[in-house]
Parts: sequence; C-alpha cells; structure tokens
Amino acid sequence: MWRTGILKQAARQDLRRHLGSKASAAPTLPQSADVVVIGGGSAGCHTLYHLAKRGVRAVLLERAQLTAGTTWHTAGLLWRLRPSDVDIQLLANSRNMLRQLEAETGLDPGWIQNGGIFIAHNETRLDEYRRLATVGKALGIENEILSPEETQKLFPLLDPKAFIGALYSPGDGVMDPAMLCTALRRAATANGGQVIENCDVQEILVEEGSRGKKVVGVATPFGNIRTETVVNATGVWGRDLVARHGSHLPLLPMKHAYIVSESIPGVRGLPNIRDHDYSTYFRIQGDAICMGGYEPNPILLDAVAKDFHFGLYELDWSVFETHVEGAHKLCPEYAKYGVKSTVCGPESFTPDHKPLMGPDPIVSGLMHNCGFNSAGMMFGGGCGEQMALWIINGQPDVPMFSFDLRRFTQEQGKATQWIAEKSHESYVKNYSMVFKYDQPLAGRDFQKDPLHEQMLHANAFMEEKQGWERPGFFLGDKVDKAAVLPYDWYGSYDHARHKDSNYERILDGDLKYNSFSEHHDLIGAEAQACRNNAVVFNMSYFAKLLLEGPQAQKAADWLFSANTNRDPSKTVYTCALNDAGGVEADVTISRLTSGSGQLHDPKFEGQGYYIVAGGASAYYTYSTLLGEMRRKGFSAKLSDITADLGVISIQGPNSRKILQPLLDCELSDEQVPPNSTRLAKCNGIGLRLLRVSFVGELGYELHVPKQDCVAVYKSLMAAGAAQDLRNAGYRALYALSSEKGYHLWSYDLRSDDTPLEAGLGFTCRKQGDYRGRAAVDRQRAEGIRRRMVYLTLRDQVPIWGLEGVYRNGEPVGFLRRAEYAYTLGQSLGQAYITRGDGQAVDVDYIKAGDYEVDILGKRYKADCHLRSPFDPSGLRVLGKYD
Repeated sequence: MWRTGILKQAARQDLRRHLGSKASAAPTLPQSADVVVIGGGSAGCHTLYHLAKRGVRAVLLERAQLTAGTTWHTAGLLWRLRPSDVDIQLLANSRNMLRQLEAETGLDPGWIQNGGIFIAHNETRLDEYRRLATVGKALGIENEILSPEETQKLFPLLDPKAFIGALYSPGDGVMDPAMLCTALRRAATANGGQVIENCDVQEILVEEGSRGKKVVGVATPFGNIRTETVVNATGVWGRDLVARHGSHLPLLPMKHAYIVSESIPGVRGLPNIRDHDYSTYFRIQGDAICMGGYEPNPILLDAVAKDFHFGLYELDWSVFETHVEGAHKLCPEYAKYGVKSTVCGPESFTPDHKPLMGPDPIVSGLMHNCGFNSAGMMFGGGCGEQMALWIINGQPDVPMFSFDLRRFTQEQGKATQWIAEKSHESYVKNYSMVFKYDQPLAGRDFQKDPLHEQMLHANAFMEEKQGWERPGFFLGDKVDKAAVLPYDWYGSYDHARHKDSNYERILDGDLKYNSFSEHHDLIGAEAQACRNNAVVFNMSYFAKLLLEGPQAQKAADWLFSANTNRDPSKTVYTCALNDAGGVEADVTISRLTSGSGQLHDPKFEGQGYYIVAGGASAYYTYSTLLGEMRRKGFSAKLSDITADLGVISIQGPNSRKILQPLLDCELSDEQVPPNSTRLAKCNGIGLRLLRVSFVGELGYELHVPKQDCVAVYKSLMAAGAAQDLRNAGYRALYALSSEKGYHLWSYDLRSDDTPLEAGLGFTCRKQGDYRGRAAVDRQRAEGIRRRMVYLTLRDQVPIWGLEGVYRNGEPVGFLRRAEYAYTLGQSLGQAYITRGDGQAVDVDYIKAGDYEVDILGKRYKADCHLRSPFDPSGLRVLGKYD
C-alpha cells in the first residue's frame, strides 16, 4: 500500500531523494508556457490535469517529486455532505473525476468507495445531520439517517450504546494520493502538459507598468520560463512565495496528525467514520484504522523548511491524546490494538478553514490554489477544474466567493496575530456544529467603524463580518452588556478559559436548529419598529468606492448593466456582471459633480461616481471592478474609501419627519426624490444624503466623514427621542430586506445567477454594450432554465437555508436564503427553481405547482410567489402609506 516503508523510513527516504535530485541531470525547460503551475501536490496536479485536458500549454514545476510536502501523507478522505451547496458541488465533481480517471488513463487512482458515516451523540447534532440530509437529497446525494443499531450493521465494531444516531452517505470514500497524482500526471502529459521535477522556482518574475504589477515569467536554477499566468499551488509555502511582491496570504502552517493501528480483524471494507462530537475520524486502510481529528491545542508553525519534502514530525502525544478516549468509547474493539505508526506532518490552515483561490489582487496573472486546511485531496478535483476554468474563461462556473482569496483584505493578510487567532479557532471548531448565526471569538475588534463605541453604549450585540464589527441586534437596558472579550484560545497554550462571558451566553441563544432563536422576538421588535415608526441602522462597514477620471464614464458603461449616464442627482441600482452574465456585485451608483475636495464631496478631473455595495463582500467588489478596469485599460481611478466615511441610515414611515429639522435642505419628493443624492448639512456638518432603502421603507442614508459621525448620530437620536426612534441591527435589516424581496449578494444573488434569473432584468439596459450583455441577450431570446421565487411557510417553523424545495413531490431546488418575515408573520425563503427535464422555467410552470420545503426531514406546505408578497406595488419606499 501507499505508506508501506515510507512511514518508518521517511527521513532516510527524504534524504535519498534530496541527494538524488542533486545528482540528476539538469531538466530541459520550455522557453515559454501559457501557464506555469508551481507545486506538485494535489492542487498542482489537478490544476495541470484540467488545463491540459482543455488544450492549455501548461507546465508544472516541482522542486522535489510529485506529492512532496503535504500531499503524500494526507489521509485522503472524501465526505460529500457539507453545509454548503458549493462545497457539495465541488466534492461531487472531485468524485466524478476519480471514478472516470482509470478509464481515461489505464491507471488506478486509488479510489475506494467504502462509504462514510457521521456519528451523533445528541439531538442537536442529529438535527444538523438531518439538515445535511435534506440538502443532500435536493442535490442528488444519496444518504440516510440511521439508528445506532442500523449503523452497527454497517460497522459491527461500533458500540450502539455510545451514540444516538448517524448519517450515512454510501458514495463517500478514500483515495490514494500517490496513485492519484500518478494518474493525473499520465492524463496531463498525454494531453500536452509537462511535469518537471527537481526544479525549484526561485522567483515569480513580475513587471510593473501603467496597469499595475503583472506576471512575466518564473526563474529557476535551470533558466527562466516566460509566461503571463502562474498558479501558486505550493501549499504551506504559498505565503512566502508571493510576499516579496506585496501580496499577503492569510495562511498559517500547523502540525496535523493521525495514527495507524495494528491490523484489526473485521475492519477491511467498512465505511469511514467521522465523530464530530468526539473530534475523531476513522479512515479504513486495509485491515487497519487511521485515526485522527482536530485538537484544541494544535502546534502552530512559523514556517516550514523548503527542503521538508517527505519528512514527518515526531507526534506529540500530549496534543494528540484528546482523540483517543472518544475513539475507544465509540469503538471498544479499537482500544484492544496497538499503534503501528504515527503520521504528523505540516498542513496549511486559513482564518475561515477555506482554501485561498483565484486571482491575486495585487499581481495580474498570479493565481492561487493553496491553503486547503487538510482537505486538498477531497477538494482537489473540483477546485482544480474551477482553477482551470478561471484561467481560461476569466471566471469559474461555480460561485467561488467562499474560496476566493479576495474575501480577505490585504490588511488581514498582513495581520499575523489575527491570522493565528482565527486559524486556530477555525481548526478547533472544524468539527463543531455549524449554525447560521454563530460568531467567532477570535480575531475580534480587528476593524471598528466610527460609531463602534456608540453601538456598545447602546448595548449592541456585535457581529463580525470581513474583519469589521457591526451590530447584530440590541439587547436593551435590562440586559447586561455583552462585551467581546480578548481571545482565550479555548484555554490552550497556558491561557485561562473565560469563565464568565455574557457574550457567549447570549450567543448560545442563537445556536439552534429546531426552534427559533431566543432573540427572535427582540429582533422582531426592531423590524416592526422600522415598519411602523423609524429606526437607525449603522451601515458604516458597507463598501464605499470612488470612480473618477477621464474615462470614468466609459468604465461605468462597461462595468455596470444599468444606464449610469444620468443626471448628477440620480442614484441607480445596478449589477456588475461577468462574461457569463453572472452577478459579481450589486451596487448603487451615483454620478457626481466635482466638488470641494472633501470626502463626501470629492474633487476630480473628468467624470466621477460614488459606488456603495454590501460590506461582507466589500474588498471582493473593489478588487473585481479594479481588475476589470485594468484589463480593459480604462484611464480611470477606483479608490476604496470605505473606512473614511460612516453611513447612518434612518428608515421607516417617520424617517422624514425626524430627519427634516436637522438638515439644511427640504426632504420633499420634489427636492429629494426616491433614488437620488445631494449634498446636505446636519447642524452645520457636511455630508452626502442618499434617498435609498435596503428594507423597502421611506428612508435616507447619511454618508458622513468619519470624524463627524458621532456628532451626526447623536443629533439624530436626540431629534428622534420624542418619536421613540431606536437602533436596529443587521439581523432585523436582513429580515426586512428579505421580506421586501431585495437581494443579499453571495446568498440569493451570486456569480452564477444572472439578472434575468434573479428577477433583476430591469437593471439591464437595452442600449450600449456592457460586460455580460451577450449572455443576458441570449437568455432573453432563449428563456431561462431557473428562476428565483419566494416561498412562505404556512407553519410557524424556523428555516436557516439549504432546505430542499419540492414541486409536486419532485425536488426542484433548495433555499438559498432563509429569514423570518415579521410583518407577514411567516418564515420566508428564496430559492431558484429548475425543471427536471432541463426546459425553460416560465411563469406558468411556477404557478402550476404545489410546493413543500423539507425541514429536518419533514416536508412543510409552502406558498410560492414570483415576487415577495410584502408591499408588491412598492408604495412604501415612495413614502405612500395611506
């Protein structure tokens, strides 16, 4: 088998290979390549395979031999059921590739489909598995919830009294990394790809021009290769490879381990086991069990030596022993056998336990495919395919935002303490239950907006998004403050675990599957205050961008689907599309006139635009727009001024009445019509006023220089005190937004959704070209094969997203977004409906069906709407409440 000999002689073999590479003849390098892939592990080999398969002239350079580094010692498990439809799709693609690779190459890739079992020790965990089962069935993944006795029939060595149930996925399995990479190499080279081993990349060659830095080649000891595209697939070394060029990856190496048992009778052919509650997995290898998990005190590494090719570390049993007791309880037979060998090697981990993929925001032509958090084998095929499509087409065909490097800012990439805290917590919680409203305890207070202290004073329960602190909801005067405490590393590394954290106590009230949050009514009161009176939202972390320059108009025409060539007072809602017509961002954009030079009134040459987008994807939006501007060569500048301006939003029927006395301008419909902007002063403080709403009410946003935010906020709250003006948080904001039928990018609107599918056809102009127009026009002519709908539940039952949707008893989609609509008094979900026959989805098809939503294994009746049933005429946002 693949580890025989290597495990016992790893250091000696590493030395032998190292000396052998010195003596081998110098490789012959091509002078140029379409793509150079650096790194011969899982990520690199899969990327090369998919590029070569599509006719790309690609070269893979590996400084030792294939699988060196971390791939060779990985456990190689593949579990298909995860709380993300994107993850499920990528893993399914990996598995499909594995199943056809032998026929393609004549080589066995080492795929063994022995199935996988998730073990549950309590009802909450079993509810989580029921959630995974529902989305799995909706996406065609065979699975079954089992009793302990049914589970024991599949794995007779388990103690059925040690757990209460399980989730079984018969299509899961394991792969052999060496055999797989050998098969990938054969397939790639048969299609024209090249693999060059014992060839170290000393430097990525970069030039700087008018459009910024760009890749021009790679340097090796044997010469240079000219190329415009480089893929960084170097795993734990990925951070150090690119740092010299000003690109900073939030990546941290850690030691990760498992142990291999002696031969155990009756083990061969059994399913793999994942016991999340005991933080333990079993990987069946012949007659032995490989056992590992995620401990609370992993050993963090500063760096891994460049020549650590096939080496291993000594296992620290004081770290690893936390997994042993649970393994023995679950499988008493396992406790009777000794340890044959230990495997402890370096792995790369990230702040959110997701890989780092996609285009580098600093260096054009540099792509990343690293940081796989010990999941590089299972994600390798799916992610390698998306990487190839990214390079060839300019974007993947799966919405990869949760994998995209640009979900992190460059400031986060430089913050070593933040990276260490977040990566540690993500490692420790890898087997923890995934709740929609869970919040991190690590890396908090990384970025605070100008109103942060005011939010704390108002007793906000704070949430974290893209490093920013924002108010989730407000606790009121009768509840003790819930301060975010310094990270305690969960009691590891000589840190004392916090014994009295009100923040964690309140957070626990959100960690539920089969009932509403304990804060449901509190959030509902904020939402109802918005609908019936007025509230203030602190939206300061929203992205705020300034587009200016001689060709700013041309840039805006190309970047955005709507007509942005409007009067300077007009604010337009629009989408930025990719070439396939998918929505990369939805924004509001206001054309400006050159002003005084203050932040809210910028001075510029040529045209100027003020762009506002969601905060959770702020840096992604900025990087995507900037990258396209550079690609097209527009003579225009895009600046990120997010941290320089605060946004105070007042929304609700009484918003105009409260705000008017503070401003130096009339707030009448004639002076400030819907979807407009103008300069104003609040008690003498200059600001930019926008009449827009994210919740479907009469409302205004005050965009204020950061130094003046507190003064404006206090004035507004004082002016509204007599009308019971109150603060409201993002939980209410998102519930209200969903109820109105507005979108939330990366949830019910993503890069694989077109405006026509999402009901946003009105944002796509008929005149002039823009990115993605050809795809939109094609859909207009041919019809759409999926359509977003709104589903209201007839029963009072919570939904969280990923619940399966059924039409006339057949699966047609799943909930992409789930909220509670407090004014409607119903749970409300958004889903994209498809047809089993692949035909166009028209209005008649939607209206003709009877719909159900699968919640924790039970189907509930739902009513389907093409538009949200709340205020379908859109009168409230116009201020018409009669």
